Amino acid sequence: MMSPLETPMPPPSRDGHQRGWAATTALRGLIGGLCISACMAADAAPTARASADTGFTHGLALGDKPRYGPDFTHFRYADPNAPKGGELRLSAMGTFDKLNPFTLKGIAARGVSELMFESLTIGSLDEPMSAYGLLAKDMMLARDRMSITFRLRPEARFSNGDPVTAEDVKFSFDTLRSKAASPIWRNYWADVRDAEVIDRQTIRFNFLKKNRELHMIVGSVPVFSRKWGSQQGTEKPFEQWVQDHPIASGPYVIDRVDLGKSIRFRRQKNYWAETIPSRKGQFNFDVISFRYYKDEFARIEAFKAGEFDFVHENAAKNWARSYIGSKFSNGSLIKTELPNANAQGLQAFYFNIRRPQFADVRVRQAIGLALDYEWMNRQLFYNQYKRSPSYFTNTLMAATGSPGEDELKLLNPMRDRLSPAVFGDVPLPPDTNPPHSLRDNLRQARALLEAAGWTYRDGALRNAKGQPFEFEVLLSSRTWERIVAPFSRNLAKLGISVKVRVTDTSLYKKRVDDYDYDMIVHWYLSSQSPGNELVFRFTSSAADELGADNFIGVKDPAVDALINRILSVESREQLVTATRALDRVLRTGFYAIPHWHNNVHRVAYRNGLKAPTTLPDYYHSEDWVVASWWWDSSTQSAAARLSGETSR
Repeated sequence: MMSPLETPMPPPSRDGHQRGWAATTALRGLIGGLCISACMAADAAPTARASADTGFTHGLALGDKPRYGPDFTHFRYADPNAPKGGELRLSAMGTFDKLNPFTLKGIAARGVSELMFESLTIGSLDEPMSAYGLLAKDMMLARDRMSITFRLRPEARFSNGDPVTAEDVKFSFDTLRSKAASPIWRNYWADVRDAEVIDRQTIRFNFLKKNRELHMIVGSVPVFSRKWGSQQGTEKPFEQWVQDHPIASGPYVIDRVDLGKSIRFRRQKNYWAETIPSRKGQFNFDVISFRYYKDEFARIEAFKAGEFDFVHENAAKNWARSYIGSKFSNGSLIKTELPNANAQGLQAFYFNIRRPQFADVRVRQAIGLALDYEWMNRQLFYNQYKRSPSYFTNTLMAATGSPGEDELKLLNPMRDRLSPAVFGDVPLPPDTNPPHSLRDNLRQARALLEAAGWTYRDGALRNAKGQPFEFEVLLSSRTWERIVAPFSRNLAKLGISVKVRVTDTSLYKKRVDDYDYDMIVHWYLSSQSPGNELVFRFTSSAADELGADNFIGVKDPAVDALINRILSVESREQLVTATRALDRVLRTGFYAIPHWHNNVHRVAYRNGLKAPTTLPDYYHSEDWVVASWWWDSSTQSAAARLSGETSR
């Protein structure tokens, strides 16, 4: 998951590390380093026009022919002449205790997924949902769209020198779908029947049913060698592949690990994909290292002191007040904002409706009325943000106004199962701009709470049994305390007691995996082509599965039906309609208290780091830096010196 705004230490993701990609979804964030923009769809129709009629093809795209033709040499946001060398030093927050990013338990080290594991295909960062050959040299979608076949590159190699074969792909796929891996993988590929080895270099994925993006998704399978789990001479179960160095095909291998504190990756000298188009001009640093920090303020001071080279800042206060000083004035450190066209999804306070105090929609709506965003933006955020209204913010998928005829065709058959509010104007986050005010909002909240059976007496808001209304907000960073504080003060005026619990990264992940919380901060990333990620976010089947992403606990047959519709649409128009209907149903459920977003990446970096002249459209800043930046020639010696110093 991408770091939530206003916290540089995001909640750990399902793969155990803090996902640094602002792409689409919880899992798509995980796959970010594997298929970065194949999962970052923008305005595209959901049918693949690089069709099976043409046989095997170099790439696929949803809605159009791929932007890059069969003879393309590199992606435009990468420089094929970028020099190689030096060390890129980065920061991470918290800790880590494993090197396997695919199991549920534990926290994986930063960089392992992105730098070591590769997939059959990879997307570009500057077009709609696409897939170009990486481990696969080409692919063919069946005419009936019930299977897709990939032919592997014969030169593809694992880090131990072994060739990558179809058997390796099948082994990786089957392992990730087993109970030994995180359940998020099984959910994501639920519509895949099996992986079938055709010959040593050819593999076919057969589908259980048609799914408009499934042929793109299976190309993102991260591939690894079965020898990864037998490096000590005995074959171990996958869940015990914890601290064994992965054997995969990516550009880097692990050079050194100080468990929980730092990890250092070294670029392979004979990296097999150095010159293929989807890798040309990328991964230019000889060494990439991550150093872990427990405290965000220590991290900022460490950056200014020269301990690492690049930082993506999420907190408005830090950006306004901490990135100043002589090194910024003399140009040795550079502070800038990089524009992007990313879909924003919905960052929010999310209710766990498994808790009885949040079961009533009127209660959830009332609590949302106590958040004074306008005051926060002025006083805490330096007016840097916009309020996010939708689960699909900044996309055409966001519902507006009342449902049109196209949405009603989907909603009317479920009218008896839906709130009447679904058929009115979709709710927008409350505001305190005149003529509205916090006082008026709290009055509305009190009326809603009374209607739900909660009244103020004996110094607290109580139900009919006399039990006080109280809940806990679970956090993984103290940064959020200053944001929860004014919210809790407003709730106190209603008689609601709010406690804040800040835990370390490991405990936070365990409690979130077990759904052991009342309320959390989370960012559901989105794209402009939503799909399979919705299954493990909002469907009934995911609500009781530990380690899935249904943090809310939604169990709604109407939501299930709309998600099934999204997965089976045949046109872009149908996709927009179905997703807007889903957005409308979710928003009228008041499962979240929406937060805020902006449309730039706030970054600071050391002078001498250079970027390609062309920005991607859809990207997270740190991932683009890792993949496509370099040290310029005048700083190569300094970078090499720094690399030598940090290796001692």
